[in-house]
Amino acid sequence: MERKPFNDISYEGFLSEDKLMGSKCQRCGVVSVPPRSICIKCHGSEMEWVEMKGMGKLVAFTCIAIGPPFMIKEGYDRKHPYVSGVVELEEGPKVVARIEGVDGSKPETIRIGTPLRIEFLHRDEGENSVTFLAFRPL
Repeated sequence: MERKPFNDISYEGFLSEDKLMGSKCQRCGVVSVPPRSICIKCHGSEMEWVEMKGMGKLVAFTCIAIGPPFMIKEGYDRKHPYVSGVVELEEGPKVVARIEGVDGSKPETIRIGTPLRIEFLHRDEGENSVTFLAFRPL
């Protein structure tokens, strides 16, 4: 794999390729997603890119009724909230992402511990193309 800097631009570039990448400390083994250039545990700087399997479980969530304009264009509003959650990946790190395939208007039906798989949401095309990280129940 080509050597890319451990930053948000590289991370988003990998997302656009349908890859969830993190950084792994070669000294102590801690994995971080999004990637970090300095280890959060031992403060080492010997990092390498690692691809996540894209599997995890829901550890926290919130239902959002007032979103940014692009979410409103997708049909989310007070009656149709979207869900954002914290997903604990099988590899250990926790990431914040949209949770698809659940009903944000009925939060009582959403369960902590639900097994999830990754989903990449591609919006727009060409130079305006953006990829969002999401997860969906198995």
